[in-house]
Amino acid sequence: MLIRPTRLTDLDAILALASNAGVGVTTLQANPERFTARIQASIDSLNGDPELGQASYLFALEDDATGAVVGICGVEAAVGMDDTWYNYRVGLSVHASRELDIYKQLPTLFLTSDLTGASELCTLFLSPDYRKDGNGALLSKSRLLFMAAHPARFSTRVIAEMRGVSDEAGRSPFWESLGRHFFKMDFAQADFLSYVGSKSFIAELMPKYPIYTCLLSAEAQSVIGHVHPATMPARAMLEAEGFRYQGYIDIFDAGPSLECPRDTIRAVKDSRIFQSLAVAQAPKNGTAWLVSNGELADFRATIAYTRPLEDSLPLTGEVLKRLNLEDGANVRAVALSAKG
Repeated sequence: MLIRPTRLTDLDAILALASNAGVGVTTLQANPERFTARIQASIDSLNGDPELGQASYLFALEDDATGAVVGICGVEAAVGMDDTWYNYRVGLSVHASRELDIYKQLPTLFLTSDLTGASELCTLFLSPDYRKDGNGALLSKSRLLFMAAHPARFSTRVIAEMRGVSDEAGRSPFWESLGRHFFKMDFAQADFLSYVGSKSFIAELMPKYPIYTCLLSAEAQSVIGHVHPATMPARAMLEAEGFRYQGYIDIFDAGPSLECPRDTIRAVKDSRIFQSLAVAQAPKNGTAWLVSNGELADFRATIAYTRPLEDSLPLTGEVLKRLNLEDGANVRAVALSAKG
């Protein structure tokens, strides 16, 4: 399996993936015009030197045995630099009266743009048939190796907005209890409008004052900061890399925003430059390593079962070919998991 930048010829395969993603994955909706623009923006970013707020990167997971695109992931270099980036911050309001002997702590939602300027991990989806053999970890964590190789292209703060709880019909209990009262539209429609860039309606219609969560339905309160069941593995992977929930949630489905300083992300902090060493077969007792060629426009990453030898990393000819490298070339690598 191979991670590489997306191409315009990938459009049909990406739209097929997007059509299976379901409601709530805001940046993965089957819109041909939007995805054509995103792929072209990624190509331009990889081949140029854009300002931080203009850079966007989109990668594909390719089955190199068949050439099929079976997964997609992306990174936005800095969110909210052209359009307002909204989140709710979960805070606390204290109401007390000595005279009445009443003391109440009430969770409260504050509309903020606190995450403006952060780099965002986004657009992650893997075909169900390929959710095995470490492919999910390769897809998610390959972006971190890209960031490690090109840190100046990203913010020092990295976030990932997780898909919130919704049912099989795409109904979000948080949206039904809060957003619908102000927007008079379905969750899926509001999510789509936000995706295609029509975000002015959020500022125009969203209440500006703090919202007491006790006024929401019990079901809505119970999903605040929680992820969709299909997103639990992605959350666990990011948390293993050092990402944490810091009290920011999506304004539509209350999914959590995880965040971590760029340089303390495990795959960024622990990745090293090795000299590749061609071997006929993978070393005995080798473990799974995430390996990339460290390039920009021709970035490639894959999983190799290997064991470092001081400053060199034994790699089979098949892995080197996948990375488009010759024996002795430098690679950036990190153990696929913290235990690796």
